[in-house]
Amino acid sequence: MAKSNKAARPSPRLPKGLRDIEAAELRAQSSMIDKIRAVYERYGFEPLETPAFEYTDALGKFLPDQDRPNEGVFSLQDDDEQWLSLRYDLTAPLARYVAQNFQTLPKPFRRYAVGSVWRNEKPGPGRFRQFLQCDADTVGADSVAADAEMCMLAADTLEALGLKDGAVVKINSRKVLDGVLESIGIDPAADSDAKKRLVALRAIDKLDRLGPEGVSLLLGKGRKDESGDFTEGAGLAPQAIDKVLKFVTSGSGDDSLRAVESVIKDSAIGREGVTELIEIERLVAAAGYERNRIGFDPSIVRGLEYYTGPVFEVDLTLPIKSESGEPVRMGSVGSGGRYDDLVARFTGQKVPATGFSIGVSRLQAALHALGQVDKSAAGPVIVTVMEKERIADYQKMVQTLRAADIRAELYLGNPKKFGKQLEYADKRGSPCVVIQGSDEREKGEVTLKDLIEGAKAAKEIEGHEAWKEARPAQVSVKETDLVKEVKKILARHGL
Repeated sequence: MAKSNKAARPSPRLPKGLRDIEAAELRAQSSMIDKIRAVYERYGFEPLETPAFEYTDALGKFLPDQDRPNEGVFSLQDDDEQWLSLRYDLTAPLARYVAQNFQTLPKPFRRYAVGSVWRNEKPGPGRFRQFLQCDADTVGADSVAADAEMCMLAADTLEALGLKDGAVVKINSRKVLDGVLESIGIDPAADSDAKKRLVALRAIDKLDRLGPEGVSLLLGKGRKDESGDFTEGAGLAPQAIDKVLKFVTSGSGDDSLRAVESVIKDSAIGREGVTELIEIERLVAAAGYERNRIGFDPSIVRGLEYYTGPVFEVDLTLPIKSESGEPVRMGSVGSGGRYDDLVARFTGQKVPATGFSIGVSRLQAALHALGQVDKSAAGPVIVTVMEKERIADYQKMVQTLRAADIRAELYLGNPKKFGKQLEYADKRGSPCVVIQGSDEREKGEVTLKDLIEGAKAAKEIEGHEAWKEARPAQVSVKETDLVKEVKKILARHGL
């Protein structure tokens, strides 16, 4: 057999952990982002866009999954042999921007950003290596009033998305957590305890996903997951593990924050954290936010290493089910906290900062499951081609519709088989098609076929002949009334 000279063809496949996003989801996503932007703008934040790539050392090593290649990021070398990495969040690039422009920026500096981030993590259901975030940050404000404002911003954003009564902003503090760890012998200020502290915090952060038993293993010797991968634990003694778990699972009742004081009474940093949280509670309450919208929860940690004070997460409280009716736990759809040391990596001096981030993809999936995603836009009105030599006439109709702000498109495929044109219109989600053959042209008319109404009628008409005779949802109108009659069809379906 003769050898083939054809070059090997690449397989059309997606990289692991990435996905294509199609029209309906993109439109729903755009609608969501518009609502989020409106809230961020109302709070006085200004937009900023930073590059997808940063120098690797500028991003820093703060991700929770540092056992992955490149420590959780995607990296490459440029022509100067310097390492660049795709940003893993929108906060680290902000810290670089503030440090680079510190002298000219207003203080506090308030910015919001919308963009994709990339993480070299193990992908799984609903967990992708590229995802979209919407962030708001205040840099240069040391007051906990800035943290309280972030919680209010989170609550108002959820309300704008239709989730005022379906979500809660849960708050805690790294300082309080450090107080708990200090009570079991881990000194948050000692370099010798730094690794054990970080492993313990990241173990607690997995409580919602692994439950107390899984967290107990990670606080102890370690845990092997379903794939067989082993994660080294913090190496705490059983008594210490019990104390930590008792704290983080103590619930979020009205008196829970005051009850924390007895656990961390001997820790200065712990007491400072409680004082700050009490002040946040006072501020949000004065602004009219009740505890069912913003409240303390001892289990909130946040996995990123750079947090230094109050931290918060947004959890949905409405029951969510999959298409098969099974309960689905979405996890956090938004999060943030205070990070007073991130800019200092560049400047050498403390620059207080706090921020909030919405995970757009996860929140969109939750809204879709709850039936609260905006309807996808209808496809364009399709002007069909009945006579090939009259393309110019048909194109003029298309332009007339477009001039009236109606989405319209001329069928540009092979017009030989009219059925293929209707099939194309169906696949495009077109609400109606415009038809003009020689008979209609002589009468100065066009035929409009309402595809949405036709689909409904077709379910009720038995047999092809009966359907053909009834000609459901099909009407002839004057060509001069084209725009008016098409708008009637669109209005009929709320388009």
